[in-house]
Amino acid sequence: MFDKIDNLSVNAIRTLSIAQIEKANSGHPGLPMGAASMAYCLWSKFLKINPKNSKWVDRDRFILSAGHGSAMLYSLLHLSGFDLTIEDLKNFRQIDSKTPGHPEVNHTDGVEVTTGPLGQGIANAVGMAMAERHLASIYNKEDYNIVDHYTYALCGDGDLMEGISSEALSLAGHLKLSKLILLYDSNNISLDGDLNKSFSEDIRKRFEAYDWSYLKVEDGNDLEDIYSKIKQAKEIDKPTVIEIKTVIGYGSKNQATNKVHGAPIGKEDFESVKKFYQWDYEDFEIPNEVYDRFNESIIKKGIEANEKWDELFENYEKEYPQLARDFKDGFNRTIPKNLDQFIRKYSEDDKAIATRSSSGEIIQDISNNLRNFWGGSADLSSSNKTMIKEKEDFSAENYSGDNIWFGVREFAMGAIANGICAHGGSFIYVSTFFVFSDYLKAAIRLSALSKLPVIYVFTHDSVAVGEDGPTHEPIEQLAQFRALPNTNVLRPADANEVRQAWQIALNSKDRPTILVLSRQNLKNLSQTQKDLDISKGAYIIEDSEKEKPDGILIATGSEVSLALETKKLLKDAGYDLRVVSMPSMELFRQQDISYQKEILPCDVENKMSIEMGTPFGWHEFVGAKGKVVGINRFGISGKGDEVVEELGFSPENIKNLYIKYFG
Repeated sequence: MFDKIDNLSVNAIRTLSIAQIEKANSGHPGLPMGAASMAYCLWSKFLKINPKNSKWVDRDRFILSAGHGSAMLYSLLHLSGFDLTIEDLKNFRQIDSKTPGHPEVNHTDGVEVTTGPLGQGIANAVGMAMAERHLASIYNKEDYNIVDHYTYALCGDGDLMEGISSEALSLAGHLKLSKLILLYDSNNISLDGDLNKSFSEDIRKRFEAYDWSYLKVEDGNDLEDIYSKIKQAKEIDKPTVIEIKTVIGYGSKNQATNKVHGAPIGKEDFESVKKFYQWDYEDFEIPNEVYDRFNESIIKKGIEANEKWDELFENYEKEYPQLARDFKDGFNRTIPKNLDQFIRKYSEDDKAIATRSSSGEIIQDISNNLRNFWGGSADLSSSNKTMIKEKEDFSAENYSGDNIWFGVREFAMGAIANGICAHGGSFIYVSTFFVFSDYLKAAIRLSALSKLPVIYVFTHDSVAVGEDGPTHEPIEQLAQFRALPNTNVLRPADANEVRQAWQIALNSKDRPTILVLSRQNLKNLSQTQKDLDISKGAYIIEDSEKEKPDGILIATGSEVSLALETKKLLKDAGYDLRVVSMPSMELFRQQDISYQKEILPCDVENKMSIEMGTPFGWHEFVGAKGKVVGINRFGISGKGDEVVEELGFSPENIKNLYIKYFG
């Protein structure tokens, strides 16, 4: 099946990768040199992609979880005809190049997800496989398999040592994601040295315990055996790992050692490696027969498959017009123009309700009016209020279900959501307690870096959690996520602010949204009943009677009610204040300076912020002469309202602090 041009193509991948690294004098040559055969076999014989239409929705997805091997991925993308030139490869790891140190989605044509932080790519692949099964179950009809593709990931030893891999692999096996295939580059070497210093698991037993199928290739350069195992994996009714034994840095004088993991091999060794590969070309020179082989095996086949799918979808549109519209709306992230008409509004006469609960009610409204909306929680849906009551569960028996049971797997949950979002076709939300956001912080960071509009629903937002004590009471988390670039953090003050926060989240196309919600009941404020608009991040919820206020109280979440009550006490004491609700610092920063000054005038120096979390970051808004009321310690265990008062968040105490500081 494979001939000398195939072997030449494998060596083209290797030498092109090494050339990038040598020119940059930076990079990881070991993986491309060892894993090129498996990558070439997969891409040339199995991968259904169209490099000339790289966003074709029914393409197979390939994820390089071992993202440090990026030079190999860039070589594959270039040879396969994606929008990546030889000049781009020559600028590997340089400023403003299309070939950054680790792969970045939305930056380099053909890269599916951002990888590099080990283990997350595996979870991304699980998410993509879940998305494929979910959309196929909803939209496919007899004779119309418009969603029918595989997800492939290539991982290394480091990926499997990261705890997130266990979380994600466990869930994938439980869900029987048979169209997920993992190629394991098994070379017995990690960055510091021999793998046996830190890792001695029986990989077969581990994966079989996860209910995966296990296959093995003894020689990572045996294209025929690799082909046979991938073909076999596609016929198995569960996810499959193929352990492929390779030699890291194959051909180098330092092969099979950690010396070739993360440093250039050097000019002398590169010349020796070329002789070993029988490569008679200059750096970055690729023979025409290699380009021809890639064109024949990948580009032509991909274009034909894409054209066949286009014809299928055209007929599908005629027979199922509404489904076709919904399908396209999912991939375009289009929401109904009148969606807000179907989301309930709240009156001040309605009973007080926790923002987690109003969010839960709003989730039901969204689900009833947005076909491509789904999500779940890390075993806390009953507390997070994120279960869609009228919809079924996503399971191995029912992939069309909209409720995902992630189990207690917070980190994998976040990275899986990134995979679902990057796959396209749906609006995905995930949830847990706010304090446990620490477990998935690294995944949220990649959401932001990758411009993925995942929606994170975090409840139990403050020390008002109460009896569960300091382990469950977030203090620093708000500041942590507000410091994250390209992320919107929204902490709504009542149910109507929640309503608008959800609409902001659904309308986002290029950044994640974090909704921070209360456990305790909050009254529906009279001030949020009419003409509410939180899209600018901050607004005057109640103004002073004076043209120039004596001072300004700025608050978020449950503390907005506290600020309004404090304003009344201060009015009785002779101070006429403005109260500003600031559900999102990030959105407020995006406004023009005139709006910012309108809300927070520079000539009003007596500004006080009130928030049950770390004071860090608030001086930006209160100014040098302002006062920040926050919490500079961990919480305490006790009844929620008593904890709040003990830590100083009562109207009387805030009033006294204001008078003490500004009086």
